[in-house]
Parts: sequence; structure tokens; C-alpha cells
Amino acid sequence: MNANPGRRQRRAAHRYLRRVAAALCAVALPALAACADSGAGASQAGSTAGLTIGSVDLSKVCPAKVVIQTDWNPQAEQGGLYQLLGPNPVLDDARKQVRGPLYAKGEWTGVEVEIRSGGPAIGNQSVAVEMYTDPDILLGWVNTDEAVQNSAEHPVTQVFATFDKAPWMIMWDPGTYPGVSTIKELGKAGATVRYFDGATWMDYLIGNSILRRDQVDGSYDGSPATFLAAGGKAAQQGFATVEPYLYRNELPQWHKPVAYQLISDTGYPLYAVALSVRSRDVTAQSACLSALIPVVQQSTVDYFAHPEPANRLIIKAVDAFDNGWVYTAGQAADSAKSQLTTGVVSNGGNGTLGDFDGNRVQTILDITTPILTRNGTAPADRLKATDLFTNRFLDPGIGLGTTGAADSPED
Repeated sequence: MNANPGRRQRRAAHRYLRRVAAALCAVALPALAACADSGAGASQAGSTAGLTIGSVDLSKVCPAKVVIQTDWNPQAEQGGLYQLLGPNPVLDDARKQVRGPLYAKGEWTGVEVEIRSGGPAIGNQSVAVEMYTDPDILLGWVNTDEAVQNSAEHPVTQVFATFDKAPWMIMWDPGTYPGVSTIKELGKAGATVRYFDGATWMDYLIGNSILRRDQVDGSYDGSPATFLAAGGKAAQQGFATVEPYLYRNELPQWHKPVAYQLISDTGYPLYAVALSVRSRDVTAQSACLSALIPVVQQSTVDYFAHPEPANRLIIKAVDAFDNGWVYTAGQAADSAKSQLTTGVVSNGGNGTLGDFDGNRVQTILDITTPILTRNGTAPADRLKATDLFTNRFLDPGIGLGTTGAADSPED
């Protein structure tokens, strides 16, 4: 197993996306951001001069610039973060960052926010490692199993669950497998399943006899080519908030639905890309996090109530960064909807958005510890589930369905 499978998966996908960008533009897909002019240089907008701090004042407890490191290029899954930005943010195409005054429900909070792209923008480095490389980063997107993997040398603690369910899935052609509704049934049907080699969840699926080792293929590189060439006979991994729309609407060689099941629904209930801090900052930055995390909760609620303006900013950032990432307005709009309809984003079992279930974290710790140990990336000695997350900074009264959603960021 690769010591950092996520890094290699993202790098392979990025290579593929650079290859397909020109081809997709050639078939004139509507609203394709990568076909537009990128726009040179960083905008000089986003100044805080003349702004008045509103009802939430972060200036006395938080850094003057709150830096958030994501794991990939701008996309609608980051909508709650982009909702934090006020009017006319800076688009820094050299650094692949977006920054500006940090707003809470339409009012300035007294600080700035900087949202940094991950993946190719940071050399496909693990976000947990990047957080220890750059002390300016306050919050980073980290998966629970990645937090377990990095716990010995780069410990992080998750403070806001971006997703209640990880969007990772395995998808297949319902025409070829009409009686299949789960990954286990897909395994029994004998389908080949392609995936990015090194995924810890695949070790889990094989170890629990959901799939057989002789039917999985670790050669998937992010390209639809092998899926198309197999004519639907082979299945592959993907994201429930991306590929179903892409294959149905933007791949002319397919143009029909795919079926899928979330990996999380097979008994691997990790929290994907949860906002996390260096574990020492749970104490060191407690005053800031107590004030800031409820703002992120409400920003996420506001995004899903009215995602269009933030999505336009995301598409504008993709265009400005111009690094081969292909992302369309249609993909962004569908993602905002599908994150809710799939249950990827939800209040979970209560009315609170972004909280963690300790039993789920313990399950991931129990599953991944022997896998990671066997493959040379053992977690920290005596690691506990409570080392990996905390709900202490969340406002339990903020959840989807909260009324009074604020205006979204402007173009």
C-alpha cells in the first residue's frame, strides 16, 4: 500500500484531467470553465478598508487571516467555505488561492479568510502534512482514515464534519447489471471493479468478503476510457457528487445513468475531508475555534439555501487558476443538489450540522489500524477515537433548515 494513497490518486486524476480538457472543449460542452479565458494575475479587490465589524467579531480571538487548506481544486463540495467570502474577493492564480474579508450572514467578522487549493497546487501533498509544513494554515480538509494514518507524526483533530457521509462510491451500468443494487451484489455478479491502487477502503471491502481480490483492478486513473471500452461490463470507483452527472450529461460516448453505492454504506463510515486543526491547536486556538466554527456551520447552511453565487465564484476561480482542472457550471449546480439528495451532507441523527459520532470514528480506527500497520503506516501508539475529533466548538442549534440564510458572495 502506498504510504499516501490519496496523494497518488489525486496526482493520477490530475494527469488525466489535463489530457481531457482539450478534448472536452472540442466537443463544445456547455459552460465549460476550462475553455474560458483564465484571467491573468490576482485581483486587487477584497480590501477590508471602510468595513464595519458586524455581530460576530473574530478579530480579537482569531488570526488576522484565517487560512483554510483544501485537498483539491475549487468545486461545489467546497461551497460552504466559499460562502465565507464577501464581495470582490482576490483570485490569486499564481498561488491558486482565493481570499477576502470573512463574512458571517452578510456582515464582516473583522478578519480575512484565504481558501487554498490542494492537490497539484501543493504538489499533491497530504493536507495533514501540509498543515505541519506551513504554520499559517489554521484549518485543513482531512479524511478520518488519513488522520489515523498521520497520527504518529502529523496529528490532527477534526472539528467540523464537511460531509455526514463520504461521497466515495463504486458505480456500474444498470443495463448490464439490472438486478444489482449494492457493491456486495456487484461482487457476487463477478464484475471487475477498477479503483485507485492503495485505497484503504478497498482493503476493507476485500477483507470483509464484499469483493474478491481476484475481481478488483487497481489500474483506474480517473479516465472514463476503460469504463467506456468495457461497454458497462466493468465497474469503477468515483464520487457520487460528480460522476453520475458527468456520465449522464457531459460524456457523449455514454449519456445515460449509472448506478452506484456509497462506500460508507458498506460499513466504512469515515468522515471525508472534515475541517481539522493540528491537534495542539484544539487548546491553543480554542477561543478562535469556538467563535469561528459556528460561522462555518451557518455558512454551509446558507450555501445550500442559495448556492448559485458561490458556485459562480468557484467556476471563476477554476477559470483563473487554469491548471487543467475541468469543472462546469452544470457540475457545480448538480453537486449542490446531490450532496443533499444522497445524504452526503445532512444533520445526521440530530439537528446539528457538522458534528461527529464517536462510534463511527471508533469503527474507522478499528478497521484501519490493522490495515495501516500491516502496510507500514501504523498509527500512533494508544491512539483513541477522541484524539481524532471534537464537537466542542460546534453550535448544536445550527443545522440544515436553519432560517434566515444570508446573501451569498457576489461575483
